Amino acid sequence: MPDKSKFVSELMRVVAPGGRVLIVTWCHRDLEPGEPSLSKKEEKILAKINRAYYLPKWCSVDDYVKLLEKEGGVDIKREDWSYIIAPFWKAVIKSSLNLKSVVGLLKSGFSTIRGAYAIFLMLRGFNSGVIKFGLITCTKKEDGSESSDKELQLGRTAEGGTVVL
Repeated sequence: MPDKSKFVSELMRVVAPGGRVLIVTWCHRDLEPGEPSLSKKEEKILAKINRAYYLPKWCSVDDYVKLLEKEGGVDIKREDWSYIIAPFWKAVIKSSLNLKSVVGLLKSGFSTIRGAYAIFLMLRGFNSGVIKFGLITCTKKEDGSESSDKELQLGRTAEGGTVVL
């Protein structure tokens, strides 16, 4: 999503009052208090990944939290799942280190080769701590009507269904 603000606004628009929003996404690390931006080195690795995978600009979990707060999200929770995802990149690299995979990659063309190279960049980003895999959830406020705690825990979709989180 190139426009994170518009994305979060649309999420909050379509979820029913009392419903839950769940975002699971690649992010860059949160900035430290007083830190104006990522370092040039961190920005450079993210830019290389963006070029390889045709991605828009990254944001942090903290950025998503602020956008959800701005849109009226309540009971916002966040979790760093990087430790769960990081081994994936090593497994991808390991599984591709055989003659058949290398030959197939060379035959597939420049875009695929560039994407394969980006796997190493993702691994470097994880290892340096600049890339995170974040989980962010929140509840959309009720429209003044009271609902039970159980309904809020389960969440409700706009169609009236429930989603167990």
